[in-house]
Amino acid sequence: MTDLQIAGASLAVILLLVLLRMPIAIALLGVSFGGIWIAYGYQIATAMLTAVTFDFSTHSSLSPIPMFLLMGFVAYYARMTEHLFNFARTSFLKRLPGGLAVASIGGAAMFSAVTGSSLACAAALGRIAVPEMLRSGYQPGLATGVIAAAGTLGAMIPPSLILLLFGIFAEVPIEALFIGAIIPGLLTAFAFALMVVLRVWANPALAPRPSDEELDGIGRTGLREIWPIILLVVCVFGGLFAGFFTATEAGAVGAFLSFVIAAANGNLSWTVTKRALVDTIVSSAAILIIAMSATFFASFLALTQFPAFISQIVADMQLGRVELMIAVFLIYIVLGMFLEVLGIMLLTLPVLLPLFEAMDISLIWVGILVAKYLEMGLITPPVGLNVFVIKSVVGRTVPTDVIFRGITWFVATDIVVIALLIAFPALTLWLPGFLD
Repeated sequence: MTDLQIAGASLAVILLLVLLRMPIAIALLGVSFGGIWIAYGYQIATAMLTAVTFDFSTHSSLSPIPMFLLMGFVAYYARMTEHLFNFARTSFLKRLPGGLAVASIGGAAMFSAVTGSSLACAAALGRIAVPEMLRSGYQPGLATGVIAAAGTLGAMIPPSLILLLFGIFAEVPIEALFIGAIIPGLLTAFAFALMVVLRVWANPALAPRPSDEELDGIGRTGLREIWPIILLVVCVFGGLFAGFFTATEAGAVGAFLSFVIAAANGNLSWTVTKRALVDTIVSSAAILIIAMSATFFASFLALTQFPAFISQIVADMQLGRVELMIAVFLIYIVLGMFLEVLGIMLLTLPVLLPLFEAMDISLIWVGILVAKYLEMGLITPPVGLNVFVIKSVVGRTVPTDVIFRGITWFVATDIVVIALLIAFPALTLWLPGFLD
């Protein structure tokens, strides 16, 4: 077999193993090692494994990941995020058609600015907002679908873990990706909210409007409690975007401030600290092992010249930037039906990044679009991790097929937002331009 044939066969084997539910890290690492062994011998495979894993594990750009995770877990366990939904709910949103659903989207946007995790966002708001909407008579598909979809904002709004990993892997400045995601993230939240308002306005039975007595009873609950989140976000991301902090320093400042604010609120205990630290260690280890395995896989592909081969095929097809991004979108949608999001990104980037670089496409624009593509994978069947997170929260109250039907409108809205981001790259690149 030639090197290219070995690389192609290895890619097929990895896809098969992942479909069979083998952990993505083991599949990437094992098949890559086996591929190098077959092509170049055992000694070269062992030497490459040692060199790549050592170099990856000592890379300073990895340090923001555990710090931002720690910030999010402390904020979650210290109940700093508990009042986000109430804050959005007690604003003017309570008088909009579908106000609770719109408040959920606003709460998800704020929650994402603290945790950066789509699954954590969906789980937290699912426990708070779904029961509230169901009690208010909301159609179950809307009540569950809006939380599953709003949870995906964690993939876009900084400090997105997907953008962190993309920046590390593609060697793109993290702060540029974060600031570039602001407009697309807010655009997504606005598009979701607008779609909900228009649907409920056209069909009020989807979300009955509360009575005047109920509206008055909501009052101003949660307004005073929201200040810790605002302080945390302003200090961390204000300092990052102003150039006072690097991404690593911003994560460390955020983690420190989350402890200080939790202590000031009287919510910092040994239990909170233990849970936050344990979850941070477990999540960081899982993410970094997957990323390290993907880096080894990328080195294997580069050794076989497989990315250059694919780049030449695409060059011969004479695709433009828009056509290429649409083709990548279709690939991600298909893979998103079967694989989890980090696996998709780290499996495809070694092949796709050389294409983007060869066509001189901005990797900041690519990173945001990839995050959007992966965001859709969190709610598309049959995997749809956010859907199953919501299902675990609601139990037998709402069937899984009802939740999937409920997210259909949000998937359609996401496609519209993606079309806008592809057609108008300035939506992504305008803010990062101020960093130059």
